[in-house]
Amino acid sequence: MEEIQSKKPGKLAVVNIGTLVSGDLQAGVLDADSLICENGIITSMGNGLDVSKADVVVDAKNTTLIPGLIDSHCHIVLGDYTPRQKQVDFLDSYVHGGITTVVTAGEGVHAPGRPHDPVAVKALAIAAFKCFQNFHPNGMKIHAGSVILEPGLTEEDFAEMANIGVRYAKYGFGGYADPRDGEPQVRCAKKHGLCVMAHSGGASVPGSSPINHEVLLHLKVDVCGHINGGTTSLDDEGVVSVIKESEMALQIVQAGNLRSALHVLKIARIHNALHRICIGSDTPTGTGVMPLGIIKTICELTSLGDIRPEDAIALATGNNSRIFGLKTGTIGVGKPADLVICDAPSGSMAQDALGAISRGDIPGISCIVIDGHIQVRRSRNTPLAQHLASFRELNPPR
Repeated sequence: MEEIQSKKPGKLAVVNIGTLVSGDLQAGVLDADSLICENGIITSMGNGLDVSKADVVVDAKNTTLIPGLIDSHCHIVLGDYTPRQKQVDFLDSYVHGGITTVVTAGEGVHAPGRPHDPVAVKALAIAAFKCFQNFHPNGMKIHAGSVILEPGLTEEDFAEMANIGVRYAKYGFGGYADPRDGEPQVRCAKKHGLCVMAHSGGASVPGSSPINHEVLLHLKVDVCGHINGGTTSLDDEGVVSVIKESEMALQIVQAGNLRSALHVLKIARIHNALHRICIGSDTPTGTGVMPLGIIKTICELTSLGDIRPEDAIALATGNNSRIFGLKTGTIGVGKPADLVICDAPSGSMAQDALGAISRGDIPGISCIVIDGHIQVRRSRNTPLAQHLASFRELNPPR
């Protein structure tokens, strides 16, 4: 049976895995050629597992299995559309780029009319958080509800949002006369457990201010958003200062400056800070809608930045998971079954997906699983894989 898409929890197995990438910087590639997941969770991994009791078996055909990619900087608003680009279904399309989870960068940045008052930004964050708890385009997990920090937000506001479940805050677009003036709101957000990401580099939207390394070090946020530019990057000395003088996460984005991204990677490796790098797309924006934004960054960092492909994948999976407090991002027993099967693209000189990434070739995706459900059989956005996964239904429902 060639076209199978799981609709309810069951047992799914993946066999004949050629290379299994953990998503963890420390673990790298795992020694396992098969895994089983039940009710959306990986329950066993190993070599030659008995999969006779699985409902659906995916044959990876000796290709590569990686964790579902995480986009840690996505400009969602409400629903699966982007007002700035006037495009619908972009999140559905991002799944076809191997992205199974996104983290909001603040709904208020691109909401029509862009309100600035504390009541509105708090309401937007709460509404987005609640809506995306129930809305999963093409199965995607969306961590929405990032409050844009504005003057006037009080400790009570942050306590209320945290109690409801809002977990993120974004700094750099509020109505502050001086970017240093947002320190009270940054402190309150962190006090109540919100992960605070700050804009960095040049101004990106009307009304915002450039934020340099001195401001970032003063604010002491959790994540230096798009350190390589969104789209204008910090200067090279500023990058060095942020890496050496803080413990901030260092977010590299596709919509930024590639030269700066490679500089960040180089300095982070010198200072043993690779564990602090995370990857986002910083789209949709004026740069466009980029379903392949995350995997393209992985290919660029690997082929140009002297980093192993499995480590670059970890920057977009396990590192994102740890920095943003997610459950997804690594492959292991007890972890959500968010999986991507891929191979070298047709026509590539590479023999497998990791070899293709090392050459800068975007691998072809032949299967995407989210919470144990097959969501995509063959990506409509990546090149055709040299070898395609196949699907068998062993125990169909009666």
